[in-house]
Amino acid sequence: MQFSVFVGDLPDNIKFPKAVAIDSETTGLDIINDKLCLVQIGDGKGNAWLVQIRKNIPCPNLKKLLTNPKILKIFHFARFDVAKIKAALGIVVNPVYCTKIASKLTRPEAEKHSLKNLCADMLGIQLDKEQQCSDWTKEELSPEQIQYAAGDVMYLHALKAKLDKLLKEQNKEELAASCFAFLPTRAELDLMGLDNPDLFSHH
Repeated sequence: MQFSVFVGDLPDNIKFPKAVAIDSETTGLDIINDKLCLVQIGDGKGNAWLVQIRKNIPCPNLKKLLTNPKILKIFHFARFDVAKIKAALGIVVNPVYCTKIASKLTRPEAEKHSLKNLCADMLGIQLDKEQQCSDWTKEELSPEQIQYAAGDVMYLHALKAKLDKLLKEQNKEELAASCFAFLPTRAELDLMGLDNPDLFSHH
């Protein structure tokens, strides 16, 4: 395993696989007003790259990765991350896969669909979420924060593989693909304030 932390952007020489796991850390859950602090990238082989976002430092390499049409971006609860990244970096992340949506489609009987629950239920792995609400605005991340942030992208490839099998068995692959394709639009609606009440609700 190798975890690398960069300030402002990814270096030029990293070669990414056809699918990468992505997550983000923020100062809160307000898509518009809270700050994007960190974007994590995992390759599914134990390696993770953590990019600390800085207001006055452009991040062309990170943006290029997140918008590359040939690289699938695997998220858990992509709706939030895609919206937050667009609000902060002005880009549309695509193509996207969301393990939370895939879990809800294939495991409706499950009580919870958090990343922690999925890792426990499907992989037998217990995630430590102690650092979730720590201060991600710090100039230098602590070893515990780095371990936590890397952990959030460490298992998404494995979860996708198991969820893809369920989607195929339940004949829900096309439905899932349609949901994933809609996520950038759903994120845009959230940024416009059309999440509460929801644009698609009866009222």
